[in-house]
Amino acid sequence: MLMEEGVGVVHLLAKPTPGTDREAVIAAVKQAEADGCQVITASMLGHKADVCVMALSPDWSVLRALQTGLQRAGLEVVDSYVSITEVSEYAKGLPEQMLKDRLYPNLPPEGLPAFCFYPMSKKREAHANWFATPFEDRKSMMMEHGTSGRKFAGQLVQLITASSGLDDFEWGVTLFAKSPEVVKNVVYTMRFDEASALFGEFGDFYVGYLDYIENML
Repeated sequence: MLMEEGVGVVHLLAKPTPGTDREAVIAAVKQAEADGCQVITASMLGHKADVCVMALSPDWSVLRALQTGLQRAGLEVVDSYVSITEVSEYAKGLPEQMLKDRLYPNLPPEGLPAFCFYPMSKKREAHANWFATPFEDRKSMMMEHGTSGRKFAGQLVQLITASSGLDDFEWGVTLFAKSPEVVKNVVYTMRFDEASALFGEFGDFYVGYLDYIENML
């Protein structure tokens, strides 16, 4: 199944099992790459997962084949997230190249080895309903949010992908950073913006560092 615009994105959070076939895992990743899929692998810290395989492709059957290949190779997928790249309604008017980079990102960025993924949504509560807030007010809050993020230029690359109707939250946020401290600092800083402080809801955070799949098994 092909995307009409942008690419599909899947984050597979996994743990090796006693039956994991290292060579088969590597082969599944290599096959996906041969099929034109961008595959980013990260070694995760904490009990929630040991490996993250993030994959991007306009062809969802390629993403599915990678998922199947990893599971057949003995990796236990303990969590996952499905989303697609998009150009936000608040980004209209940006330079064409910036919009293209959001739809068709080239990952991972060089020199930014720290990795973080988390899903998020906007609240629909009586006192804080993002979707009942006028567009111009939402746009202003998102501009404030963007200004906070630009303070970390050169230290961080952020990819926000859309997941309304595709997974449990409305967006997936993937961060590539210079160091773990940068991840902590940017998330802490942006949580004070009104768009997050009043309207943000967050799922589980997964953190680690980029590494080759061969080094994680």
